Amino acid sequence: MRHLSDIKIVKKYMKTPNIPQNAPYTDTQRAWIGGFFAGMHSHILLSSNLIDQTDARVINILYGTQTGNSESFANDAATIAKTHGLLPVVKSMDETEADALAQMEYLMIITSTYGEGEMPDNAQMLWDSVSADSAPSMDKIKFSVLALGDSSYDLFCQAGIEWDSRLAELGAKRLYDRVNCDVGHDEDAENWISSVIPMMAEGAAVTLVADAKGSSEKAKYNRKNPFASKMTVNRLLTSEKSSKETRHYEFSLEGSGLTYEAGDALNVIPQNCPELVASIVRAISCTGNEDEPVNGEQMSLSDALHSHFEIKLPSKELLQEIANRSGDQQLNGLLDSGDKANLAKYLWGRDILDLLLQFPNIEFSAAEFLALLKPLQPRAYSISSSGKMHPDSVHLTVASVRYNAHNREHKGVCSTFMADLVDNNTRVNIFFAPNKSFRVPEDNTLPIIMVGPGTGIAPFRAFLQEREFRKASGKNWLLFGDRNEATDYIYRDEIEAMQKKGVLHRLDLAFSRDQEEKIYVQDRMLENGAEMFSWLEQGASFFVCGDATYMAKDVDKALHAIIEKHGNKTAEQATDYVNQLKKEKRYVRDVY
Repeated sequence: MRHLSDIKIVKKYMKTPNIPQNAPYTDTQRAWIGGFFAGMHSHILLSSNLIDQTDARVINILYGTQTGNSESFANDAATIAKTHGLLPVVKSMDETEADALAQMEYLMIITSTYGEGEMPDNAQMLWDSVSADSAPSMDKIKFSVLALGDSSYDLFCQAGIEWDSRLAELGAKRLYDRVNCDVGHDEDAENWISSVIPMMAEGAAVTLVADAKGSSEKAKYNRKNPFASKMTVNRLLTSEKSSKETRHYEFSLEGSGLTYEAGDALNVIPQNCPELVASIVRAISCTGNEDEPVNGEQMSLSDALHSHFEIKLPSKELLQEIANRSGDQQLNGLLDSGDKANLAKYLWGRDILDLLLQFPNIEFSAAEFLALLKPLQPRAYSISSSGKMHPDSVHLTVASVRYNAHNREHKGVCSTFMADLVDNNTRVNIFFAPNKSFRVPEDNTLPIIMVGPGTGIAPFRAFLQEREFRKASGKNWLLFGDRNEATDYIYRDEIEAMQKKGVLHRLDLAFSRDQEEKIYVQDRMLENGAEMFSWLEQGASFFVCGDATYMAKDVDKALHAIIEKHGNKTAEQATDYVNQLKKEKRYVRDVY
């Protein structure tokens, strides 16, 4: 029987009026689709037994994801596909080979973009095969691409753009134009699904197809309906003498019915700093009392800036408008030249208020200013607790962002919201983001290696709690580090207690500034390369969490070097070994 949640998903996507004008439908086909959608509402709601059809048209839905968002949309697409008589096959890109891809007939690609225009980890191997000169022809495929991204990055939706272009180059037929979906604009993804599925179903028998395994319950709480939680713990982890401020938070799940797994992320919906809101209102020569419509609701400018819009980093539209109105030669020159490196250097440390203060003669009406802002986005944090050990609460480990630049103090939006603004009377809106690829192995006898410097330790605190709860016999190895042991060794008491209890079998520490020559976690890896390779040969999973720009890349290089040296392999063979680890989901990263 179909879950009620599936019915809700179907209703959400059944949008008769939005048949794309550029879709290759005849008037007759448009009329048929309209009638089909009108009748389908009642048919789905009245039918509890869905008919199995073994000869249903198969559509393949491949997703590339770093945090699970693409997978969520892929599952939504699959639910809708079934109502159109289609048989959806949902797979992670690392579960597919290029030759198998070439044999597919109907294909939906849903992929995020990671870092600066990079493929997500689970898409990289397939992309390497597809982008190679030896890639097979894709001329059997009829496809469409949903590209997820963040327009604040220069290479917005780059991974999806490259997939769309490469499939066409290899002979695949594009059924529907690629849609670039900005963060927070879920309706763009929903419209894409609603448009593509009927095109892929055209000519197919329209019979509802049962899901033999059933379908997963749609989350009760999500981005549009978050859970209002109470923060029960806000504890400083680093020493007051530290150059950093890292805090431990706990949020109550009491009464929510929510559950989570070690490895998942928690999304926190922040509120902006009241002082920053007031400063921006003054800088644009408004009062803050201006009444404006936001998401169908009238509210004051101050309330809108406090709870609904990003007011730290300028959108590209706001930046361009400031340049236009100021007439500043330097800023206009950087924007006109397309010199991204120098523009990034110019913007480093600057936020919206800095730019407004730099050009004090610029004025905006409340409506003009709001139209140039992006919606306030949730911040995702790796969970640092096991849901089995702590079913009634969820823990986070977060570094507070604070710095001085351009003659004023700057603060991170969400990190200082939690640190400074949440009190006993504040409810914090949260929702979970499952990360099914970043999980403790189901086999409790297998060893795991965890590399997590700084706040990268968060999911590994959860992993160790999970292994302790399960009474897992597999060995656990943690590599942790930060700047100084005396001030930055967070969770030290817990880590040492886990060692004494035999939960943590090996610990390697790297405090970079405690000696003249800096030492990092990748250095500890290389020092203990023989044993690390031995663990990998015993079936160990290798997990990495933390900084993507430097640490994760250096750890990856060290891993290749260890396998090459201690496995007596060539560089190419070491790469094949690492790729096999990825394929087996034994090399997994949660990096940012």
